[in-house]
Amino acid sequence: MAGGRVAGILVALAAAGPVSTWPDRLVEQCREVTEMTGVGIALSGAAGLAGVLAATGGHAQRMEDLQFTIGEGPCVDASTSGRPVLCPDIPLEGAARWPAYASGAAEAGIAAAFTFPLQVGAIAVGVLDLYRDSRGPLTGRQVDDAVAFADAAVAVLLYLQERADGRAGGPDGSVGPPELVDRRAVVHQAVGMISVQVDVGVAEALLRLRAHAYGQNRPVVDVATDVVARRLRFDDSDAGTSQGSGGPDPDDDPEGAPG
Repeated sequence: MAGGRVAGILVALAAAGPVSTWPDRLVEQCREVTEMTGVGIALSGAAGLAGVLAATGGHAQRMEDLQFTIGEGPCVDASTSGRPVLCPDIPLEGAARWPAYASGAAEAGIAAAFTFPLQVGAIAVGVLDLYRDSRGPLTGRQVDDAVAFADAAVAVLLYLQERADGRAGGPDGSVGPPELVDRRAVVHQAVGMISVQVDVGVAEALLRLRAHAYGQNRPVVDVATDVVARRLRFDDSDAGTSQGSGGPDPDDDPEGAPG
């Protein structure tokens, strides 16, 4: 199961060192498991790429910095489209699509790149980039592994954001891998429900969720859990929310939500 694979990745991260090292350890684990030359994670926002979070060094760091600097490449396209961008032959396929990127890749000795978006619902929060110095597509197993690492990266990003806001985990700020997996799923579902409840896009729904959590000094995942359990409902009132019934409400069924 995908959830079990993601949990296994997070267990390994938690066992290897403190939370501050998780992004660097995640890209290194991903590089080893997928047998890539390099792996990086770049953050993205409404204005595009926001910076490099982690890279395995050498080739990967150069490629991450290149895309951030020139504003083109599979990383940028995946962040914009919300879909994986797989380029197994950069010299052949990338020159016309990303001329500056392809030139930089040649200088760095990279022949193939595979980018997977990191998303909460339909909202891109970053990308996972895999680089290889030889041409050719990914195997089915490599794709599955990359998707699992991308999901794990989203869970880590959500947790790191809450830690930065001072509202993550228990009294000591700790959290276990199963809870990290649950965070991604519950926030995803809550964003879809809020989108339907107040008739806004998923990006605006996530902003409202985070704003409410910040105003109440509560972790985003706790507020999301209340939304999914229908104990809290977002609306257009002055307060912005109301207490829910706790029972099923077909009007805010997330199955019909965008993303």
